[in-house]
Amino acid sequence: MTDIIIYHNPACGTSRNTLALIRHAGIEPHVVEYLKSPPSRALLESLIVRAGLSPRDLLREKGTPFAELGLSDPTLTDAQIIDAMMAHPVLINRPLVVSPKGVKLCRPSEEVLDLLPTGQMGAFAKEDGEQVIDADGRRVKKNG
Repeated sequence: MTDIIIYHNPACGTSRNTLALIRHAGIEPHVVEYLKSPPSRALLESLIVRAGLSPRDLLREKGTPFAELGLSDPTLTDAQIIDAMMAHPVLINRPLVVSPKGVKLCRPSEEVLDLLPTGQMGAFAKEDGEQVIDADGRRVKKNG
């Protein structure tokens, strides 16, 4: 079976939907509740590089001390942003998924489909009822 790791926050709907999509594909991922068990700095830096992101791309604003810490300052270095994430893991956006196909920030949750084996998935809808995979196992394209 495919090894997949999800850096997950069970309080986040996007993270829950991503986890459900992985399980819907018949895969039981290794779930890391990163607020309880944050990644090491070296691992976080590696995940950022492997995902093709900048530290700022992985920085979460909503529901975090982003504003209080002055993290909107464009002069902050990558190291300073990572310092903030290490001190406050809630600043790490989620869900971050690692699979043999790569590493990706899965926002929206259906981005995880690019990291999963193809085929043999039945219909799937998010918690809010939004259809992601149709009855024929095809990804539903959003209008717009």
